Amino acid sequence: MSTALKPQIMTCFRDGYTRRAFGRDLFAGLVTGIVALPLSIALAIASGVKPEQGLYTAIIAGFLISLFSGSRVQIGGPTGAFIVIVHGIVLTHGIAGLTIATLMAGVLLILMGLCRLGAVIKYLPYPLVIGFTTGIAVLIATTQIPSLLGLPIEQLPREFWAKLQVIGAHLKHIDGPALLVGLLALAVIIVWPRVTRRIPGSLVALIICTLLVQLSPLSVETIGSRFGDVPNRLPTFAWPALDWPTVRALWPAALTIALLAAIESLLSAVVADGMTGQRHRSNTELVAQGVANCIAPLFGGIPATGAIARTATNIKNGGTTPVAGITHALTLLLILLFCGRYAALIPMPALAAILLMVAYNMSEWRFFVKLFYSPRSDVLVLLTVFLLTVFADLTIAIQTGVVLAALLFMRRMESVSGATRVHPDMGPDADQPDDPLAIAHFPVPPDVEVFELSGPFFFGAASKFAEEINKIRLPRILILRLRRVPAIDATGLRALEDIVAVTRRAGTILLISGIHKQPAAAMKKAGLVARIGHPNIHKDIQHALAHAQTLRDAHPAAPAGVELKHGE
Repeated sequence: MSTALKPQIMTCFRDGYTRRAFGRDLFAGLVTGIVALPLSIALAIASGVKPEQGLYTAIIAGFLISLFSGSRVQIGGPTGAFIVIVHGIVLTHGIAGLTIATLMAGVLLILMGLCRLGAVIKYLPYPLVIGFTTGIAVLIATTQIPSLLGLPIEQLPREFWAKLQVIGAHLKHIDGPALLVGLLALAVIIVWPRVTRRIPGSLVALIICTLLVQLSPLSVETIGSRFGDVPNRLPTFAWPALDWPTVRALWPAALTIALLAAIESLLSAVVADGMTGQRHRSNTELVAQGVANCIAPLFGGIPATGAIARTATNIKNGGTTPVAGITHALTLLLILLFCGRYAALIPMPALAAILLMVAYNMSEWRFFVKLFYSPRSDVLVLLTVFLLTVFADLTIAIQTGVVLAALLFMRRMESVSGATRVHPDMGPDADQPDDPLAIAHFPVPPDVEVFELSGPFFFGAASKFAEEINKIRLPRILILRLRRVPAIDATGLRALEDIVAVTRRAGTILLISGIHKQPAAAMKKAGLVARIGHPNIHKDIQHALAHAQTLRDAHPAAPAGVELKHGE
């Protein structure tokens, strides 16, 4: 198996797994499992599914992600990033549609990993990521206001403004006991870390609020009163009924789930690398996420990905290998089997408080504000994705953001690319005053023109090159200097093919100098190296000019030259 696709657990056991490492992983897994318990239930309810489905996801997907992960310490399960998209799918297509969309997303994630797309996804623009995570945080917080205040709202509308209008219309029905429990939970979550970070504040808040509601005359809605009893067993396998119209309708949602899972898991893995000093295998991680999202929904699970907060908890408590993540999943399984029925006693305002803190941590509002001091193009991406996430749809927001970011990337590549006619009297570049290969150091023979290309030779640069070279009459010898061209695409190859054809018709000799590995391989594959001729391709400008002088001395009669026309 290629190292790039080998799960980290295999590497850990191959390198030697000690009893001490097992002890640390066991403790970290127990603590992380306890942290994941209230979050899994709360995230499931916020997503519009039953509370136990969050536990199923954390158990099954969490186990599989750790088993096949490309990160040693990644913890997988349901996350806040999926709440909006999952809730929308459930409202439109039901639980069966969610199962199909998650399964499709799992297949897409596996394909991304096998196609080695991990490195590409990892470098999606930061404003795009912050834009949609902050937008999701706003939506999560909005949906939790009714439960926190005890408002008698059966179902919030999907549109953001409509949500606010419905909440505003019901504010006169605020329930005092519910608000009291919710504020108590918030206070415990905020203050408890000052006491200890070993035991999660969210769990302490749930225990205190549950005991308060059960032991006092307070009448507050609980999980049991809204959803009924929570089963203390895993569900059976169930294959969804697939048909082409449903698959086609769910394709945008599946693509969004896959992109979210990929981004979230790789960001979590990068954070884990920074905390541990290790390096994850991004493509293996994508495959692990895909496997988990293919299998978990068949047992009642919802979309899962790497969870940054739980991964950080695992690391801080001593987790060093995927065994800690597996222990986390087994801990949740034992809690489900032996204590699952008690989850029905948890008050809904306490869960709302937990999710409000999740939303606050997701929002990263400090970075959101800081990005307003970035270039205007980054601000455009940030605001576009944020506003579309909040006021339109997460699927539209991500797809628009990716396209917009790609267009801006193209524009930036075009701005750093150029094609310049080099004159013999030109000095060294201002940023490279000691450049030994500056054209000023070498004599340029008469009837020889030198053009220097810089930056990736993509479509924008190819257009610039055509514009510049169209301004001259073809000389006897034309040298294209490519030392600053790290890469070339099909449009750049097409531009070179046009130059080869035109120079051949005009009797002009074409020389290439300073070509890099990727352009050389692309030109060879396209047949350009053979058409130009190996003797006419040189490692630097010095050798190219020397060869030009030799050719001129050997053939003193020069062609008259022709003018290039656009489109030739």
